[in-house]
Amino acid sequence: MNNIAHKIRTGDENLIRLTQFTSGGGCACKLRPQALESVLVDIPILEDDNVLLGPETHDDAAVYQLDENTALVKTVDFFTPVVDDPYWFGAIAAANALSDVYAMGAEPLFALNIVGFPSNKLPMDILKEILLGAQEKCEEAGIPILGGHTIDDEDPKYGLVVTGRVHPDKVLANEGARPGDVLILTKPLGTGIITSGIKRGLVDAATERHIIRQMATLNKTASETLRHFPVHSVTDVTGFGLLGHLSEMTRSSSVNAEIRYDQVPVLPEVFPLAEQKVVPAGTRNNLDYTRPMVQYAEHITPLQQLILNDAQTSGGLIIAVPEEESRDLQQALKENQVNNWIIGRIKEPGTGKIFVV
Repeated sequence: MNNIAHKIRTGDENLIRLTQFTSGGGCACKLRPQALESVLVDIPILEDDNVLLGPETHDDAAVYQLDENTALVKTVDFFTPVVDDPYWFGAIAAANALSDVYAMGAEPLFALNIVGFPSNKLPMDILKEILLGAQEKCEEAGIPILGGHTIDDEDPKYGLVVTGRVHPDKVLANEGARPGDVLILTKPLGTGIITSGIKRGLVDAATERHIIRQMATLNKTASETLRHFPVHSVTDVTGFGLLGHLSEMTRSSSVNAEIRYDQVPVLPEVFPLAEQKVVPAGTRNNLDYTRPMVQYAEHITPLQQLILNDAQTSGGLIIAVPEEESRDLQQALKENQVNNWIIGRIKEPGTGKIFVV
């Protein structure tokens, strides 16, 4: 996964537990989406003919056209520690930020660091490890980190500004999903709940190692595979959960969707934690936010509803692709060692409603 082997040090008694230095963790520490929307609705958007995608479609990154063959893709993402090991915190944060560019069908070019660090609480060697983890993850992506910005902060925070490029005609956006499209997901759900368990000391070392590897896995191969298929729409699954990000796709595309809960991959370790109410606040916020947009079948339990709204860190991609192309795409993803599952489909034109059955 990385150029320099780095052991995942779960259970190391000498390891400073980064998750204990912040109240939230990972993408679950995002502002509540409904609160954010209430602010942004009154902020005017400056018109620019070169802007292909801005905030109005809730896409994963902004897209700005330079000429007839090149558009820049720009994103920024940072958060508080989601795991205790500083190296893997940096690697996961980098993978999460890069995912926004991959979700747009773009090629990343370079990145800049964003750092908040409590130098009065933590040794600077911890920051060095965070930066090393991010740098090696960006090396895996094939891009350099060209500096950045740091502040002294009460809570450790890390992320990246990532710049990429794409042909203006090949942008993969939230809008574009069409009735009849199959929905494919490339990573299982549950990272928000499991990382909450890590913070509380309720997760065993094997589970922690597994979830770290999943979150640190780039969406690079999945994105590169998609370029060979007539994909209609793509988004990644991060802080607003599966249903939150899917609703951005359905609303932007003016379509309704159906999700089959029994086809959605969920990490098995999630269920005992969720039953103990080990659920991040961001997940509960997502459930409240998506409730007006989602209709659950009677057999979908409250716990299952929470899981579908779990605030993911460095999650997979949701891909809307014509049904006749879906089998070949699934096979290509599998051959490139990208796990994938059909979780539902786009239904009729509509207001963005999601039916969970």
